[in-house]
Amino acid sequence: MDILPHEKQILEFEKNIEKLKSKKGMDVELSSQELTRLNKKLEQLKKKVYSSLTAWERVLICRHPDRPRSIDFINNISEEFLELHGDRAFRDDPAVIGGFAKIGGQKFMLIGQEKGCDTESRMHRNFGMLHPEGFRKAMRLAKMAEKFSVPIIFLLDTPGAYPGLAAEERGQGWAIAENLRDLARVATPIIILVVGEGCSGGALGMGVGDVVGMLEHSYYSVISPEGCASILWKDASKKSQAADALCMQAENLLEFGIVDEVIAEPAGGAHHDPKQMYQSASTFIIKQYEKLKLASKEDLLEQRYQKFRNIGRFSQDETTSQVSPSE
Repeated sequence: MDILPHEKQILEFEKNIEKLKSKKGMDVELSSQELTRLNKKLEQLKKKVYSSLTAWERVLICRHPDRPRSIDFINNISEEFLELHGDRAFRDDPAVIGGFAKIGGQKFMLIGQEKGCDTESRMHRNFGMLHPEGFRKAMRLAKMAEKFSVPIIFLLDTPGAYPGLAAEERGQGWAIAENLRDLARVATPIIILVVGEGCSGGALGMGVGDVVGMLEHSYYSVISPEGCASILWKDASKKSQAADALCMQAENLLEFGIVDEVIAEPAGGAHHDPKQMYQSASTFIIKQYEKLKLASKEDLLEQRYQKFRNIGRFSQDETTSQVSPSE
């Protein structure tokens, strides 16, 4: 497992415990009481480290190579999954995986953004960066779900829509804009779950729904910290400062009303206990669907519209300029 910078002291402590254990029967021998004391200190160290993470350290957790990806969630929360392909206009975009799934006995249209897990699959998936046909594919599947009255789940995990020339030539901005409009009108429950990076229009193009959930160490932002630092300070090395300024962590977005629920991750991140993470995600999906299915189609669409209309906060400087009589 790849070790993140903030976890190095934890790793060293664990190694020291293992070394002491391996000397059992020699000059140094650990009693059960001493071992319990060391394990207790280890847990205290983990609690201290993981409770004081910076915004940038949480971005590193979000990008950890062992973090569960959309395909992992699909395979582990679905009892059945039938993958569907293509946008019926240009080609199939491997950065989007979608199809009919059964979760907890309920049928869903499950659509996820997939980055890949190694060099070959990441190249194939274009690192999770969607082309226009990826957004059109997602929209095609969403309309199919609406036709058969099947609820929809979107799993978001992308560093952004693909910015290449070919994507622009095929209408990248138009494809995202169409999705924003059309997803607002899809008359079936839509559940959004941010499982990794939710960056820019690439995420928002599949992020319009009735309820938005977010894993604890995921982030949801108009731009990546590196991109923000490059624009504001002309220096990508200030990414940590940008991560703080963007307020893109789950608790910030919950406060702003952008997300509706934060799903706790195992200590240190989802990659430390994927099974627990899959169970938590499945519980969130079923719980939200049980609420959404009670609303009529008309109420569902109106609530969705009002949800996104009410996002955002505005502040106004209350100081007023003094104008003299002579002016």
